[in-house]
Amino acid sequence: MGIGTTIVLLGVAAVEFVRRQRSDEQALHEDERPPCRPKTDPDVGGRRPAIARSTAQVLPTSTADQRADVSRLPGRIMTDRMRDMLADLWPLYGLTIVTPHLQLRLPREEELAELADLAGRGVHRPGERPFLTPWTDGSHADRARCVLQAHWDRLASWDVAAWQLGMGVFRAGQPIGVVTLRARDFPVVRQVTTSAWLGVDHQGRGYGTEARVGLLTLAFDHLGATAALTEVFQDNHSSQGVSRKLGYEHDGISVDARDGAALVSDRLRLTRQRWRQQKRPAVTVDGMDSCRASFGL
Repeated sequence: MGIGTTIVLLGVAAVEFVRRQRSDEQALHEDERPPCRPKTDPDVGGRRPAIARSTAQVLPTSTADQRADVSRLPGRIMTDRMRDMLADLWPLYGLTIVTPHLQLRLPREEELAELADLAGRGVHRPGERPFLTPWTDGSHADRARCVLQAHWDRLASWDVAAWQLGMGVFRAGQPIGVVTLRARDFPVVRQVTTSAWLGVDHQGRGYGTEARVGLLTLAFDHLGATAALTEVFQDNHSSQGVSRKLGYEHDGISVDARDGAALVSDRLRLTRQRWRQQKRPAVTVDGMDSCRASFGL
């Protein structure tokens, strides 16, 4: 085959690729249905947006609107494709927990940046120290980088023998904190440990309890855990209250060093039997089937 023939064939292939790409983009655009403007449920103080999706395509009302809509299309297509690719390569990106007011899932990079900034602005009020981690030390940037490093470390070090699932907590699409489920030798031990933080502006509204319920639903009802553990400072009354309300029972104490002093925490345990006895909101878990191998199941 001569050089000229090769060039012609390459040109034909390129034209066909562009034609198919445009066809794919047009098909994706036709399948999209813009959501209606979220309506606020008045009896929950704006915490839960009731999003209704139109059953018919909403067309732009002007040529300018149409051009603007088309100009945003390639970015949306690329984002959807990248998310699908991430879920194929790392199934945990397809794992989603939905509670009445929240969504729990692995954050994407742009959402991770928002979570880092949220932590940088504070995760507890001045004068409080509810965590061993010295959140009040350092600058806003120091705290934000800590969140980034912790997230990347959890992903990079994932192993069936020892894993940490750090899920972003989203309310109406806005990231408000992180909940983490940890385990070692889970296929044998069947025990998990939970921890969490919320941005200070989102505390005291019941979101921490609801996010914990979502995480525990994954642990008990989908992973087959027999017990969930947590440790709480004895003077951390809000976290103590959340744990007791969910059915945790006292399981001893632990002692840590902080600022040169011994600090006592309560160890709390929630068994599967106690979990099944508790009244709790409805929770939906999607994408678990693809993730079973990641947990050694």
